[in-house]
Amino acid sequence: MKPSDDIGGAMPMMGILRDSFSREHAQRVGNLAAAIAAEMRLGSCTQEGLRIMGRVHDLGTIAIPAEILNKPKGLTQAEYALVRTHSEAGYDIVGAAAFQWPVATAVLQHHERMDGSGYPKGIKGREIIIEARILAVADVVEAMASHRPHRPPLGIKAALDEIDKNAGVLYDSVVGQACLRLFKKGYKLH
Repeated sequence: MKPSDDIGGAMPMMGILRDSFSREHAQRVGNLAAAIAAEMRLGSCTQEGLRIMGRVHDLGTIAIPAEILNKPKGLTQAEYALVRTHSEAGYDIVGAAAFQWPVATAVLQHHERMDGSGYPKGIKGREIIIEARILAVADVVEAMASHRPHRPPLGIKAALDEIDKNAGVLYDSVVGQACLRLFKKGYKLH
């Protein structure tokens, strides 16, 4: 195993995240992604890889000015376009590290959607690797359930309603159903 193949190897990358808010978001996304993988009966190696992928999925936000990321109201179209570049910036950062998992590709694809409406490439369906499809669901649930600079938390119910409504459209249906089962069993974001 290479040094960056374990969670300890990803820790220096997490230090790049500017604030505790971003680090906590990344940690919760990683934990949820690993739990979804476990619910899908994917192996422990894949689960650990997803924990790492979740923890580094937003590293590209370091390329975005903090005043845009922390803006207390909605973004302009130009600001939103800049925020959308974080997936590619993250891919460039993470791609330099040697992982046994497709970390860089998952970081690049975590905002792609099953119907092709996502970014940065607008790919769809099985063109999106399974790890990115899992990250997408975990990221949406955590982001909606938690506080954001521009809005209060929408809550876990709203987040799970979003996954339920759009599983098979925006999100992988198997991943979405696994996520919903987890929360029915009592999973808490941590």
